[in-house]
Amino acid sequence: MILDIAIWAVPFGIVGGRLYHVITDWQLYFGPGGSGLAGAVRIWDGGLGIWGAVALGALGAWIAARRHGVLLPPVADAIAPGIALAQAIGRWGNWFNSELFGAPTDLPWGLEIAERYRPDGYEQFATFHPTFLYESLWLVLVVLVLVWADRRFRMGHGRVFALYVLLYTLGRLWIEALRIDSANTILGLRVNIWMSVLVALGALAYLVLSSRRRPGREENLLRPGVVRPVEGAPTASPGSVG
Repeated sequence: MILDIAIWAVPFGIVGGRLYHVITDWQLYFGPGGSGLAGAVRIWDGGLGIWGAVALGALGAWIAARRHGVLLPPVADAIAPGIALAQAIGRWGNWFNSELFGAPTDLPWGLEIAERYRPDGYEQFATFHPTFLYESLWLVLVVLVLVWADRRFRMGHGRVFALYVLLYTLGRLWIEALRIDSANTILGLRVNIWMSVLVALGALAYLVLSSRRRPGREENLLRPGVVRPVEGAPTASPGSVG
């Protein structure tokens, strides 16, 4: 079932990630000298935003879950650690592309960047914070915390996914602050920092409210009103809450 849901979620996520990138960096495509609509759809040239990917990917997963007659929250909980691990692996693409690194640093693990990849004003520096490495390690830690927390507290109703969102955004806050690549800002802060704050607050609110209203795990993975058995899904006795 997860593979069937992925057929919907992954394409939706790719489109959402691209839309977020184009909207938040619109000047690259529709500003003076921009590459226009043709450049906006050339996804192979790079440019995906995790916020849009998760948002639209969730929509695709919801559509697929409805088609299967199952609830979305337990599906989201099941895939949350995998999403975090996939992000941890994907961040290494920034190393191969010599992109999205942080401020100059003399630390032993500083990343050496060729001069042609250094932003304007930083040509005299040779080593920079490997922010992709920080984020990758942070996400591996998030995976471990998610697995531990779910086993320890028997989380359910989408709270594992909400915890993933909360932990990721907390890490993204300080990692984003280190980056020196060009980005649009609001009140002097990068757009992704504002987005991290808003998404983190939303995830925290969901965790608190959901824990109070629906403690424990779901008793049934089927949507209310769906009576057909789902392969691999536990069923509940008649009258139980879905």
